[in-house]
Amino acid sequence: MTEGIFLILLVVFLALIFDFINGFHDTANAVATSIATGALSPRTAIILASFLNLLGALAFTGVAHTIGEGIANPTHLNNGLYVVLAAVLSAIGWNLLTWYLGLPSSSSHALIGSLAGALAGAAGWDAVNLLGLLIIIKVLIISPLLAVALGFLMMSAIRLLLSFLSSAKTEFYFKKMQVVTASFQAFSHGTNDAQKTMGVITFALVAGGLQQDFCIPLWVKLSAAIAMAAGTAVGGWRIIQTVSRGITPLYPSGGFSADLSSAGIIIGATILHLPLSTTHVISSSIIGVGLSKGLTNINWQTVSAIISAWVITLPVSIILGAVICRVIMLL
Repeated sequence: MTEGIFLILLVVFLALIFDFINGFHDTANAVATSIATGALSPRTAIILASFLNLLGALAFTGVAHTIGEGIANPTHLNNGLYVVLAAVLSAIGWNLLTWYLGLPSSSSHALIGSLAGALAGAAGWDAVNLLGLLIIIKVLIISPLLAVALGFLMMSAIRLLLSFLSSAKTEFYFKKMQVVTASFQAFSHGTNDAQKTMGVITFALVAGGLQQDFCIPLWVKLSAAIAMAAGTAVGGWRIIQTVSRGITPLYPSGGFSADLSSAGIIIGATILHLPLSTTHVISSSIIGVGLSKGLTNINWQTVSAIISAWVITLPVSIILGAVICRVIMLL
């Protein structure tokens, strides 16, 4: 077995490990609100999220192309396999650390930052498509702000509606409707997050010379989708606790608003082939829902911890990716 084939197999294995970790790290994104409001039991919510994550992951490939081709051209790299190996190791390490701490940080930030850092570590910043990277970073920054605004507006409109109706009866119906929005949430999560791993694996296949163009093979789609669904089935209970109860008290109408606003943003980004942080979008929509009821309705200690993780993830993963890549190349 040549070194190149061995490295490709290692990258594929580690990328699927990352996808599995991404699944249980980000399970909170798809199920936290429905668990918090009692719309779904934890077991039912995770089973539903696993299945719909799988379907969502198989439905699109545009984001995979953006991740795999938007930051660098794999055919122009001499050390492309080392770059992907370092990026995946860096992203796995950061995901495990933030999962252990119970912080809903962004797997997308970790992977994109690690990939950019590893590229810079291997061939300098000239190898990085800075324009493509900046577009991705802009989306990562703008999407949470949009989610806060949309969650706030949707919940404010619903609160206005509730003022004219029986609150208890209306919340009962929102609880039923939240099963639909939670399903939409889980599907949209799969359409964006699993594609990032598909892009990384295909990047490695092109860089390693096993294929010439950036066409996502069927086995890559299936393996990435199954790995994420399996990770989702395991459940990241530490982060579920933070997102479902740590940000703001949630009622069915609030859970409905958060699910619908964030899922709409995620599926819109997927259609536009733009990778975003599902973690940021969903947490931000919950913050927007809480803000509609006043500043005192937000647990600012939890929110500040989440924001801190958001702020440091990208620069830390860039540095970590670069360092790991340099070490691998030296070895």
